Amino acid sequence: MRFLDDRRPEHDLTYDDVFLVPRRSSVASRFDVDLTTPDRSGATVPVVAANMTAVAGRRMAETLARRGALTVLPQDVATDAVAGIVSWLKSRHPVWDTPLVLRTGDAVADALNLLPKRAHDTVVVVDEGDRPVGTVSEAGCAGVDRFTRLADVLAPDPLLLPVDTAPREVFERIDARRAPVALGLDADGRLAGLLTPLGAIRAGIYTPALDDAGRLRAAAAIGINGDVAVKAKALLDAGVDVLVVDTAHGHQEKMLDAIAAVRRVVDDAGVAVPVAAGNVVTADGVADLAQAGADIVKVGVGPGAMCTTRMMTGVGRPQFSAVAECAAAARELGAVIWADGGVRHPRDVALALAAGAASVMIGSWLAGTYESPGDLLWDERGRGYKESFGMASKRAVSARTRGDNAFDRARKSLFEEGISASRQRLDPERPGVEDVLDEICSGVRSACTYAGARTLDELHERSVVGVQTTAGFTEGTPHGL
Repeated sequence: MRFLDDRRPEHDLTYDDVFLVPRRSSVASRFDVDLTTPDRSGATVPVVAANMTAVAGRRMAETLARRGALTVLPQDVATDAVAGIVSWLKSRHPVWDTPLVLRTGDAVADALNLLPKRAHDTVVVVDEGDRPVGTVSEAGCAGVDRFTRLADVLAPDPLLLPVDTAPREVFERIDARRAPVALGLDADGRLAGLLTPLGAIRAGIYTPALDDAGRLRAAAAIGINGDVAVKAKALLDAGVDVLVVDTAHGHQEKMLDAIAAVRRVVDDAGVAVPVAAGNVVTADGVADLAQAGADIVKVGVGPGAMCTTRMMTGVGRPQFSAVAECAAAARELGAVIWADGGVRHPRDVALALAAGAASVMIGSWLAGTYESPGDLLWDERGRGYKESFGMASKRAVSARTRGDNAFDRARKSLFEEGISASRQRLDPERPGVEDVLDEICSGVRSACTYAGARTLDELHERSVVGVQTTAGFTEGTPHGL
Protein backbone atom coordinates (compact mmCIF):
# COMPACT_ATOMS: atom_id res chain seq x y z
CA MET A 1 0.00 0.00 0.00
CA ARG A 2 1.14 3.51 -0.71
CA PHE A 3 -0.37 6.93 -0.23
CA LEU A 4 -1.48 9.01 -3.20
CA ASP A 5 1.48 11.08 -4.49
CA ASP A 6 3.51 9.29 -1.78
CA ARG A 7 2.48 11.97 0.71
CA ARG A 8 2.14 10.21 4.05
CA PRO A 9 0.18 12.41 6.47
CA GLU A 10 1.80 13.57 9.68
CA HIS A 11 -1.24 12.65 11.78
CA ASP A 12 -2.98 9.32 12.40
CA LEU A 13 -6.04 8.33 10.38
CA THR A 14 -9.31 6.48 10.87
CA TYR A 15 -11.13 4.55 8.14
CA ASP A 16 -13.35 7.57 7.47
CA ASP A 17 -10.26 9.67 6.72
CA VAL A 18 -9.10 7.65 3.71
CA PHE A 19 -10.24 6.29 0.35
CA LEU A 20 -8.93 3.83 -2.24
CA VAL A 21 -7.92 5.15 -5.66
CA PRO A 22 -9.08 3.06 -8.66
CA ARG A 23 -6.29 1.63 -10.79
CA ARG A 24 -5.92 -0.03 -14.17
CA SER A 25 -7.29 -3.55 -13.72
CA SER A 26 -7.43 -6.81 -15.63
CA VAL A 27 -9.78 -8.38 -13.07
CA ALA A 28 -13.02 -8.67 -15.02
CA SER A 29 -15.31 -10.16 -12.37
CA ARG A 30 -15.76 -10.16 -8.61
CA PHE A 31 -15.72 -13.95 -8.81
CA ASP A 32 -12.13 -13.85 -10.10
CA VAL A 33 -11.07 -12.67 -6.62
CA ASP A 34 -9.82 -15.17 -4.04
CA LEU A 35 -10.60 -13.93 -0.51
CA THR A 36 -8.63 -16.64 1.29
CA THR A 37 -6.79 -15.06 4.19
CA PRO A 38 -3.00 -15.55 4.53
CA ASP A 39 -3.15 -16.05 8.32
CA ARG A 40 -3.03 -19.90 8.24
CA SER A 41 -6.28 -20.08 10.21
CA GLY A 42 -8.02 -22.05 7.46
CA ALA A 43 -10.52 -19.25 6.81
CA THR A 44 -11.49 -18.64 3.20
CA VAL A 45 -12.91 -15.15 3.79
CA PRO A 46 -11.16 -12.48 5.91
CA VAL A 47 -13.84 -12.08 8.57
CA VAL A 48 -13.61 -13.07 12.25
CA ALA A 49 -16.52 -12.77 14.69
CA ALA A 50 -15.10 -11.14 17.81
CA ASN A 51 -14.98 -13.00 21.10
CA MET A 52 -17.87 -11.06 22.63
CA THR A 53 -20.53 -12.83 24.67
CA ALA A 54 -23.27 -11.01 22.75
CA VAL A 55 -21.80 -12.08 19.40
CA ALA A 56 -19.99 -15.41 19.48
CA GLY A 57 -21.90 -18.62 20.17
CA ARG A 58 -22.45 -21.94 18.49
CA ARG A 59 -24.97 -20.70 15.91
CA MET A 60 -22.65 -17.87 14.88
CA ALA A 61 -19.66 -20.23 14.75
CA GLU A 62 -21.51 -22.79 12.63
CA THR A 63 -22.98 -20.32 10.16
CA LEU A 64 -19.80 -18.33 9.59
CA ALA A 65 -17.54 -21.39 9.32
CA ARG A 66 -19.85 -22.82 6.67
CA ARG A 67 -19.23 -19.61 4.68
CA GLY A 68 -15.47 -19.61 5.30
CA ALA A 69 -15.19 -17.18 8.24
CA LEU A 70 -14.12 -17.79 11.85
CA THR A 71 -15.77 -17.18 15.21
CA VAL A 72 -13.73 -16.75 18.40
CA LEU A 73 -15.59 -18.17 21.39
CA PRO A 74 -15.20 -15.85 24.42
CA GLN A 75 -12.79 -16.53 27.26
CA ASP A 76 -15.68 -16.11 29.73
CA VAL A 77 -17.26 -19.36 28.52
CA ALA A 78 -16.24 -22.31 30.69
CA THR A 79 -13.75 -24.67 29.07
CA ASP A 80 -16.10 -27.66 29.21
CA ALA A 81 -18.83 -25.56 27.58
CA VAL A 82 -16.42 -24.54 24.81
CA ALA A 83 -15.56 -28.21 24.33
CA GLY A 84 -19.26 -28.99 23.96
CA ILE A 85 -19.74 -26.21 21.41
CA VAL A 86 -16.72 -27.31 19.38
CA SER A 87 -17.82 -30.95 19.44
CA TRP A 88 -21.29 -29.94 18.26
CA LEU A 89 -19.85 -27.63 15.60
CA LYS A 90 -17.61 -30.33 14.16
CA SER A 91 -20.58 -32.69 13.85
CA ARG A 92 -22.45 -30.21 11.61
CA HIS A 93 -22.74 -30.69 7.87
CA PRO A 94 -20.36 -28.41 5.90
CA VAL A 95 -23.04 -27.49 3.33
CA TRP A 96 -26.52 -28.09 4.75
CA ASP A 97 -27.78 -25.88 7.57
CA THR A 98 -28.77 -27.37 10.91
CA PRO A 99 -32.59 -27.43 10.99
CA LEU A 100 -34.84 -26.42 13.84
CA VAL A 101 -36.71 -29.58 14.78
CA LEU A 102 -39.98 -30.29 16.61
CA ARG A 103 -42.53 -33.12 16.62
CA THR A 104 -46.18 -33.23 15.65
CA GLY A 105 -47.32 -33.14 19.28
CA ASP A 106 -45.45 -29.93 20.06
CA ALA A 107 -47.30 -26.63 20.21
CA VAL A 108 -47.30 -23.59 17.93
CA ALA A 109 -45.78 -21.69 20.86
CA ASP A 110 -42.75 -23.99 20.73
CA ALA A 111 -42.27 -23.21 17.03
CA LEU A 112 -42.61 -19.45 17.59
CA ASN A 113 -39.94 -19.64 20.29
CA LEU A 114 -37.54 -21.44 17.94
CA LEU A 115 -38.05 -19.53 14.70
CA PRO A 116 -36.01 -16.42 15.73
CA LYS A 117 -32.96 -18.66 16.23
CA ARG A 118 -32.34 -18.99 12.48
CA ALA A 119 -32.75 -16.82 9.43
CA HIS A 120 -34.45 -19.47 7.29
CA ASP A 121 -37.91 -19.10 8.98
CA THR A 122 -38.57 -22.84 9.06
CA VAL A 123 -39.16 -25.45 11.73
CA VAL A 124 -39.06 -29.03 10.49
CA VAL A 125 -41.59 -31.40 12.03
CA VAL A 126 -40.35 -34.99 12.28
CA ASP A 127 -41.81 -38.31 13.39
CA GLU A 128 -40.41 -40.62 16.05
CA GLY A 129 -37.84 -41.90 13.57
CA ASP A 130 -36.56 -38.38 12.80
CA ARG A 131 -38.11 -38.51 9.33
CA PRO A 132 -39.63 -35.21 8.11
CA VAL A 133 -43.41 -35.02 7.87
CA GLY A 134 -43.75 -31.29 7.19
CA THR A 135 -42.55 -27.76 7.90
CA VAL A 136 -43.86 -24.80 9.87
CA SER A 137 -43.10 -21.12 9.20
CA GLU A 138 -44.00 -17.94 11.06
CA ALA A 139 -46.69 -17.20 8.46
CA GLY A 140 -48.20 -20.62 9.06
CA CYS A 141 -48.53 -19.81 12.76
CA ALA A 142 -50.23 -16.44 12.24
CA GLY A 143 -53.70 -16.19 13.73
CA VAL A 144 -53.44 -19.65 15.31
CA ASP A 145 -53.89 -20.38 19.00
CA ARG A 146 -50.46 -20.85 20.57
CA PHE A 147 -51.49 -24.18 22.10
CA THR A 148 -52.49 -25.67 18.75
CA ARG A 149 -50.50 -28.81 17.88
CA LEU A 150 -48.08 -28.60 14.98
CA ALA A 151 -49.79 -31.57 13.34
CA ASP A 152 -52.70 -29.20 12.64
CA VAL A 153 -50.71 -26.36 11.05
CA LEU A 154 -47.72 -27.94 9.31
CA ALA A 155 -47.23 -27.74 5.55
CA PRO A 156 -47.07 -31.37 4.41
CA ASP A 157 -45.06 -32.98 1.63
CA PRO A 158 -41.78 -31.02 1.93
CA LEU A 159 -39.13 -31.26 -0.76
CA LEU A 160 -36.84 -34.13 0.26
CA LEU A 161 -33.43 -34.70 -1.30
CA PRO A 162 -30.36 -36.83 -0.51
CA VAL A 163 -27.91 -34.80 1.57
CA ASP A 164 -25.19 -35.36 -1.04
CA THR A 165 -27.19 -33.55 -3.75
CA ALA A 166 -25.11 -30.80 -5.38
CA PRO A 167 -26.12 -27.27 -4.29
CA ARG A 168 -26.99 -26.16 -7.83
CA GLU A 169 -29.32 -29.12 -8.27
CA VAL A 170 -30.88 -28.33 -4.91
CA PHE A 171 -31.57 -24.78 -6.10
CA GLU A 172 -33.07 -26.01 -9.38
CA ARG A 173 -35.33 -28.50 -7.60
CA ILE A 174 -36.50 -25.83 -5.15
CA ASP A 175 -37.13 -23.41 -8.00
CA ALA A 176 -39.02 -25.95 -10.10
CA ARG A 177 -41.29 -26.86 -7.23
CA ARG A 178 -41.50 -23.32 -5.79
CA ALA A 179 -40.71 -24.77 -2.39
CA PRO A 180 -39.44 -22.51 0.43
CA VAL A 181 -36.69 -24.96 1.45
CA ALA A 182 -35.25 -28.38 0.69
CA LEU A 183 -34.69 -30.96 3.42
CA GLY A 184 -31.63 -33.16 3.20
CA LEU A 185 -31.93 -36.83 4.15
CA ASP A 186 -29.23 -39.28 5.14
CA ALA A 187 -29.04 -42.82 3.71
CA ASP A 188 -31.67 -44.03 6.20
CA GLY A 189 -34.17 -41.28 5.34
CA ARG A 190 -33.57 -39.29 8.52
CA LEU A 191 -33.40 -35.50 8.53
CA ALA A 192 -29.78 -34.36 8.06
CA GLY A 193 -30.02 -30.71 7.02
CA LEU A 194 -31.89 -27.85 5.39
CA LEU A 195 -31.14 -25.54 2.47
CA THR A 196 -32.95 -22.44 1.30
CA PRO A 197 -32.63 -21.29 -2.33
CA LEU A 198 -30.25 -18.55 -1.20
CA GLY A 199 -28.31 -21.04 0.90
CA ALA A 200 -27.84 -23.26 -2.15
CA ILE A 201 -26.48 -20.29 -4.12
CA ARG A 202 -24.13 -19.34 -1.28
CA ALA A 203 -22.86 -22.92 -1.10
CA GLY A 204 -21.60 -22.48 -4.66
CA ILE A 205 -19.90 -19.15 -3.91
CA TYR A 206 -18.31 -19.64 -0.51
CA THR A 207 -15.84 -22.35 0.51
CA PRO A 208 -16.33 -23.61 4.08
CA ALA A 209 -13.53 -23.22 6.63
CA LEU A 210 -12.72 -26.89 7.24
CA ASP A 211 -10.05 -28.68 9.26
CA ASP A 212 -7.98 -31.58 7.91
CA ALA A 213 -10.83 -33.97 8.69
CA GLY A 214 -13.33 -31.92 6.68
CA ARG A 215 -15.07 -30.47 9.76
CA LEU A 216 -16.01 -26.85 10.42
CA ARG A 217 -13.36 -24.75 12.15
CA ALA A 218 -13.61 -22.75 15.38
CA ALA A 219 -11.38 -20.49 17.48
CA ALA A 220 -11.47 -19.84 21.22
CA ALA A 221 -10.07 -17.14 23.48
CA ILE A 222 -7.92 -17.47 26.59
CA GLY A 223 -7.33 -14.73 29.16
CA ILE A 224 -3.94 -13.98 30.67
CA ASN A 225 -4.93 -14.81 34.25
CA GLY A 226 -5.01 -18.20 35.94
CA ASP A 227 -3.32 -21.29 34.60
CA VAL A 228 -3.10 -20.33 30.95
CA ALA A 229 -1.27 -23.50 29.90
CA VAL A 230 -3.91 -25.79 31.40
CA LYS A 231 -6.72 -23.98 29.62
CA ALA A 232 -4.79 -23.94 26.35
CA LYS A 233 -4.26 -27.71 26.53
CA ALA A 234 -7.93 -28.28 27.32
CA LEU A 235 -8.96 -26.22 24.30
CA LEU A 236 -6.53 -28.07 22.05
CA ASP A 237 -7.90 -31.38 23.33
CA ALA A 238 -11.39 -30.09 22.51
CA GLY A 239 -10.37 -29.58 18.88
CA VAL A 240 -10.11 -25.78 18.74
CA ASP A 241 -8.38 -24.70 15.52
CA VAL A 242 -7.06 -21.27 16.57
CA LEU A 243 -6.09 -20.15 20.09
CA VAL A 244 -6.54 -16.44 20.86
CA VAL A 245 -4.76 -14.99 23.89
CA ASP A 246 -6.81 -11.92 24.66
CA THR A 247 -6.68 -8.87 26.90
CA ALA A 248 -7.48 -5.21 26.34
CA HIS A 249 -3.86 -4.09 26.89
CA GLY A 250 -1.79 -6.66 25.09
CA HIS A 251 1.59 -4.94 25.35
CA GLN A 252 2.38 -6.04 28.89
CA GLU A 253 4.65 -8.58 30.59
CA LYS A 254 1.77 -10.81 31.67
CA MET A 255 0.64 -11.16 28.06
CA LEU A 256 4.14 -12.10 26.90
CA ASP A 257 4.31 -14.80 29.58
CA ALA A 258 0.87 -16.09 28.56
CA ILE A 259 1.82 -16.26 24.86
CA ALA A 260 5.01 -18.16 25.71
CA ALA A 261 3.01 -20.64 27.81
CA VAL A 262 0.46 -21.23 25.04
CA ARG A 263 3.22 -21.53 22.45
CA ARG A 264 4.88 -24.29 24.49
CA VAL A 265 1.60 -26.17 24.78
CA VAL A 266 0.97 -25.97 21.02
CA ASP A 267 4.53 -26.97 20.13
CA ASP A 268 4.51 -29.87 22.61
CA ALA A 269 1.24 -31.10 21.11
CA GLY A 270 2.78 -31.01 17.63
CA VAL A 271 -0.31 -29.47 16.05
CA ALA A 272 -0.53 -26.72 13.42
CA VAL A 273 -2.75 -24.44 15.49
CA PRO A 274 -2.04 -20.71 15.04
CA VAL A 275 -1.72 -18.58 18.16
CA ALA A 276 -3.29 -15.11 18.01
CA ALA A 277 -2.75 -12.49 20.70
CA GLY A 278 -3.54 -8.87 21.44
CA ASN A 279 -4.47 -6.11 21.50
CA VAL A 280 -1.75 -3.63 20.51
CA VAL A 281 -1.50 -0.56 18.25
CA THR A 282 2.25 -0.06 17.72
CA ALA A 283 5.08 -1.72 15.84
CA ASP A 284 6.87 -2.31 19.15
CA GLY A 285 3.82 -4.12 20.49
CA VAL A 286 3.65 -6.32 17.40
CA ALA A 287 7.34 -7.14 17.66
CA ASP A 288 7.14 -8.15 21.32
CA LEU A 289 4.07 -10.35 20.85
CA ALA A 290 5.41 -11.98 17.70
CA GLN A 291 8.76 -12.69 19.30
CA ALA A 292 6.95 -14.23 22.29
CA GLY A 293 5.30 -16.72 19.93
CA ALA A 294 2.19 -15.12 18.40
CA ASP A 295 1.50 -16.01 14.76
CA ILE A 296 -1.30 -13.44 14.58
CA VAL A 297 -1.40 -10.12 16.44
CA LYS A 298 -4.71 -8.39 17.11
CA VAL A 299 -4.62 -4.66 16.48
CA GLY A 300 -7.02 -2.13 17.97
CA VAL A 301 -7.44 -0.25 21.26
CA GLY A 302 -10.68 1.63 21.68
CA PRO A 303 -12.30 1.65 18.20
CA GLY A 304 -15.12 -0.78 19.02
CA ALA A 305 -18.75 0.36 19.19
CA MET A 306 -19.18 -0.95 22.76
CA CYS A 307 -15.79 0.31 24.00
CA THR A 308 -15.33 3.46 26.12
CA THR A 309 -11.57 3.06 26.67
CA ARG A 310 -10.62 6.21 24.77
CA MET A 311 -13.23 8.32 26.56
CA MET A 312 -12.28 6.90 29.97
CA THR A 313 -8.52 6.84 29.60
CA GLY A 314 -7.45 8.79 26.53
CA VAL A 315 -5.58 5.66 25.43
CA GLY A 316 -5.81 4.23 21.92
CA ARG A 317 -4.99 5.08 18.34
CA PRO A 318 -6.96 5.78 15.13
CA GLN A 319 -7.46 2.37 13.61
CA PHE A 320 -6.35 2.77 9.99
CA SER A 321 -2.92 4.08 10.98
CA ALA A 322 -2.57 1.45 13.69
CA VAL A 323 -3.38 -1.33 11.20
CA ALA A 324 -1.00 0.00 8.53
CA GLU A 325 1.96 0.36 10.89
CA CYS A 326 1.36 -2.91 12.72
CA ALA A 327 0.83 -4.90 9.52
CA ALA A 328 4.16 -3.68 8.15
CA ALA A 329 5.93 -4.62 11.38
CA ALA A 330 4.31 -8.06 11.46
CA ARG A 331 5.28 -8.77 7.87
CA GLU A 332 8.96 -8.23 8.67
CA LEU A 333 8.69 -10.81 11.47
CA GLY A 334 6.79 -13.44 9.50
CA ALA A 335 3.55 -12.77 11.38
CA VAL A 336 0.21 -11.26 10.34
CA ILE A 337 -2.40 -9.08 12.03
CA TRP A 338 -6.13 -9.06 12.57
CA ALA A 339 -7.70 -5.58 12.53
CA ASP A 340 -9.96 -5.65 15.58
CA GLY A 341 -12.83 -3.18 15.76
CA GLY A 342 -13.92 0.09 14.24
CA VAL A 343 -15.65 -1.25 11.12
CA ARG A 344 -19.15 -0.02 10.30
CA HIS A 345 -19.30 -0.45 6.52
CA PRO A 346 -17.88 -2.90 3.95
CA ARG A 347 -15.52 -0.10 2.87
CA ASP A 348 -13.86 -0.23 6.30
CA VAL A 349 -13.14 -3.94 5.88
CA ALA A 350 -11.65 -3.31 2.43
CA LEU A 351 -9.50 -0.48 3.80
CA ALA A 352 -8.21 -2.62 6.68
CA LEU A 353 -7.21 -5.34 4.22
CA ALA A 354 -5.62 -2.78 1.91
CA ALA A 355 -3.62 -1.51 4.88
CA GLY A 356 -2.25 -5.03 5.36
CA ALA A 357 -4.57 -6.86 7.73
CA ALA A 358 -4.97 -10.58 7.07
CA SER A 359 -8.51 -10.58 8.54
CA VAL A 360 -10.90 -8.17 10.18
CA MET A 361 -12.60 -8.83 13.53
CA ILE A 362 -16.20 -7.65 13.78
CA GLY A 363 -18.32 -7.40 16.92
CA SER A 364 -21.39 -5.21 17.29
CA TRP A 365 -22.17 -5.29 13.57
CA LEU A 366 -22.91 -9.02 13.97
CA ALA A 367 -24.69 -8.75 17.32
CA GLY A 368 -27.95 -7.68 15.67
CA THR A 369 -28.46 -10.88 13.67
CA TYR A 370 -30.51 -14.02 14.14
CA GLU A 371 -27.37 -16.07 14.81
CA SER A 372 -25.99 -14.05 17.74
CA PRO A 373 -26.56 -15.70 21.14
CA GLY A 374 -29.09 -13.24 22.61
CA ASP A 375 -32.86 -13.52 22.51
CA LEU A 376 -34.72 -11.55 19.87
CA LEU A 377 -36.59 -8.71 21.59
CA TRP A 378 -39.01 -6.07 20.32
CA ASP A 379 -39.02 -2.34 20.95
CA GLU A 380 -41.99 -0.03 21.40
CA ARG A 381 -42.34 0.32 17.62
CA GLY A 382 -42.38 -3.42 17.03
CA ARG A 383 -38.83 -3.52 15.64
CA GLY A 384 -36.66 -6.51 16.47
CA TYR A 385 -33.36 -6.05 18.28
CA LYS A 386 -30.80 -7.88 20.38
CA GLU A 387 -28.85 -6.61 23.35
CA SER A 388 -25.11 -6.09 23.05
CA PHE A 389 -22.47 -5.07 25.57
CA GLY A 390 -18.73 -4.48 25.73
CA MET A 391 -16.39 -7.08 27.18
CA ALA A 392 -14.88 -4.52 29.59
CA SER A 393 -18.31 -3.30 30.73
CA LYS A 394 -19.67 -3.79 34.23
CA ARG A 395 -22.04 -6.44 32.88
CA ALA A 396 -19.21 -8.48 31.37
CA VAL A 397 -16.92 -8.01 34.37
CA SER A 398 -19.66 -9.23 36.71
CA ALA A 399 -20.08 -12.39 34.65
CA ARG A 400 -16.32 -12.92 34.38
CA THR A 401 -15.79 -12.61 38.16
CA ARG A 402 -18.73 -14.75 39.28
CA GLY A 403 -16.31 -17.18 40.93
CA ASP A 404 -14.67 -14.47 43.07
CA ASN A 405 -15.76 -13.61 46.60
CA ALA A 406 -18.33 -10.86 47.07
CA PHE A 407 -15.81 -8.20 48.11
CA ASP A 408 -13.53 -8.72 45.12
CA ARG A 409 -16.49 -8.76 42.73
CA ALA A 410 -17.78 -5.48 44.16
CA ARG A 411 -14.33 -3.88 43.91
CA LYS A 412 -13.75 -4.98 40.30
CA SER A 413 -17.19 -3.74 39.28
CA LEU A 414 -16.08 -0.17 39.97
CA PHE A 415 -13.80 -0.26 36.93
CA GLU A 416 -15.41 -0.49 33.53
CA GLU A 417 -14.47 0.61 30.01
CA GLY A 418 -17.46 -0.50 28.00
CA ILE A 419 -21.20 -0.11 27.47
CA SER A 420 -23.30 -2.56 29.50
CA ALA A 421 -26.52 -2.33 27.48
CA SER A 422 -27.07 -1.41 23.85
CA ARG A 423 -29.81 -2.29 21.39
CA GLN A 424 -28.52 -3.71 18.12
CA ARG A 425 -31.46 -3.48 15.74
CA LEU A 426 -32.21 -6.44 13.51
CA ASP A 427 -31.97 -5.03 10.00
CA PRO A 428 -35.09 -6.21 8.16
CA GLU A 429 -33.11 -6.19 4.90
CA ARG A 430 -30.16 -8.14 6.35
CA PRO A 431 -31.41 -10.00 9.44
CA GLY A 432 -29.01 -12.95 9.21
CA VAL A 433 -25.25 -12.99 9.63
CA GLU A 434 -24.94 -14.46 6.13
CA ASP A 435 -26.67 -11.35 4.77
CA VAL A 436 -24.05 -9.20 6.50
CA LEU A 437 -21.26 -11.44 5.21
CA ASP A 438 -22.63 -11.18 1.66
CA GLU A 439 -22.54 -7.38 1.93
CA ILE A 440 -18.98 -7.38 3.27
CA CYS A 441 -17.58 -9.87 0.78
CA SER A 442 -19.31 -8.14 -2.12
CA GLY A 443 -17.70 -4.85 -1.13
CA VAL A 444 -14.26 -6.37 -0.65
CA ARG A 445 -14.41 -8.28 -3.95
CA SER A 446 -15.44 -5.12 -5.77
CA ALA A 447 -12.63 -3.16 -4.10
CA CYS A 448 -10.19 -5.78 -5.39
CA THR A 449 -11.46 -5.37 -8.94
CA TYR A 450 -10.97 -1.58 -8.70
CA ALA A 451 -7.41 -2.14 -7.44
CA GLY A 452 -6.65 -4.84 -10.01
CA ALA A 453 -6.09 -7.48 -7.32
CA ARG A 454 -6.97 -11.16 -7.45
CA THR A 455 -5.87 -11.96 -3.89
CA LEU A 456 -5.72 -10.14 -0.57
CA ASP A 457 -1.93 -9.94 -0.80
CA GLU A 458 -2.28 -8.26 -4.20
CA LEU A 459 -4.87 -5.88 -2.74
CA HIS A 460 -2.34 -4.70 -0.18
CA GLU A 461 0.46 -4.49 -2.74
CA ARG A 462 -1.57 -2.53 -5.30
CA SER A 463 -3.64 -0.26 -3.07
CA VAL A 464 -3.21 3.49 -3.41
CA VAL A 465 -4.79 5.41 -0.55
CA GLY A 466 -5.78 9.06 -0.43
CA VAL A 467 -6.69 11.26 2.53
CA GLN A 468 -10.00 13.12 2.54
CA THR A 469 -11.86 15.73 4.55
CA THR A 470 -15.10 15.08 6.40
CA ALA A 471 -16.89 16.64 3.46
CA GLY A 472 -15.18 14.14 1.15
CA PHE A 473 -16.45 11.26 3.24
CA THR A 474 -19.95 12.72 3.34
CA GLU A 475 -19.94 13.11 -0.45
CA GLY A 476 -19.50 9.34 -0.79
CA THR A 477 -22.45 8.45 1.43
CA PRO A 478 -25.91 7.79 -0.06
CA HIS A 479 -28.14 10.85 0.16
CA GLY A 480 -31.15 12.42 -1.50
CA LEU A 481 -34.64 11.02 -1.96
